[in-house]
Amino acid sequence: MFIDTARIFVKAGDGGRGCVSFRREKYVPRGGPDGGEGGEGGSISIEASASYHTLVDQRYQRHYRADRGEHGRGKGQHGRSGVDLVIKVPIGTVVKDAVSGQMLADLAQEGEQVLVARGGRGGRGNARFATPTNRAPRYAEEGGRGEERVLHLELKLLADVGLVGLPNAGKSSLLAKLTAARPKIAEYPFTTLHPFLGVVEARPFQSFVVADLPGLIEGAARGAGLGLQFLRHVERTSLLVQVIDISSASGEDPVASFEAVEAEMNAYNPALPKRPRVVAANKIDLPHAKNLKVLEAFCAKRGFPVFPVSAITGEGLKPLVEYLASALMETVGATR
Repeated sequence: MFIDTARIFVKAGDGGRGCVSFRREKYVPRGGPDGGEGGEGGSISIEASASYHTLVDQRYQRHYRADRGEHGRGKGQHGRSGVDLVIKVPIGTVVKDAVSGQMLADLAQEGEQVLVARGGRGGRGNARFATPTNRAPRYAEEGGRGEERVLHLELKLLADVGLVGLPNAGKSSLLAKLTAARPKIAEYPFTTLHPFLGVVEARPFQSFVVADLPGLIEGAARGAGLGLQFLRHVERTSLLVQVIDISSASGEDPVASFEAVEAEMNAYNPALPKRPRVVAANKIDLPHAKNLKVLEAFCAKRGFPVFPVSAITGEGLKPLVEYLASALMETVGATR
């Protein structure tokens, strides 16, 4: 099950109370105060881990509480501090305060960690308050309260290339042809209900990750279809491949398809259409001549490269992969 959002409550441990105690030993007159200090409360952190791929754990366990500190005891014994709690989440998780909306961290690397709730301070025992003029203090401090807050977790997949387009444009078929991923493929819309990732072996010692995202429809940025809940994953990608069905059998206007997807990306985040983008004119194994010419003329004016491809036969995929590999070398500046 792919879960990419969760809302959790975290409560750090309270600090232990300080102790009020006095030495009472034979032959030790006026033994004096010996109350120990309370232990520190456990803190709560969130850590990115490659062992996790969805937020399903946080969807079903919504409350997290760290250990409280032990109270101080007599004979100068300090209380044990509470054990810190570390919540593991997938790499690419964004942590926000659910009340204020403030972003606390973007955990984009393995082992990256953010402290979300600090444990309470342990209270001081009466031994700490003894002075030459106050030799028998009969008071101690209460432990401090641990922080608590409601957090919103949002997973944004880490991919180099994102496949976007209308439903049934052939994105899943394209991913299956390029990689070893096996997304569901059928002849009806919205067969892709959650993002799929695949690795393309472009060149020796160079590969890149491709994400197949659920199809966008008009109004996706306002919540129509599945687009709104998955458009966030597009924000992570370095390049976009807009897949357009150019077959005559589809009855779709390729230019209208291009503009519809672009409008939804712009409505969600105006920066998305400015992302480097190429167009994959899919289904050239079917009659398509007129639609391809129209799309190529339109994209030439906008400055978008067009690659006629067939996700079924594999025709035209090699030039597309070569272009993506070269473009990623320039934009990312690193070889995977």
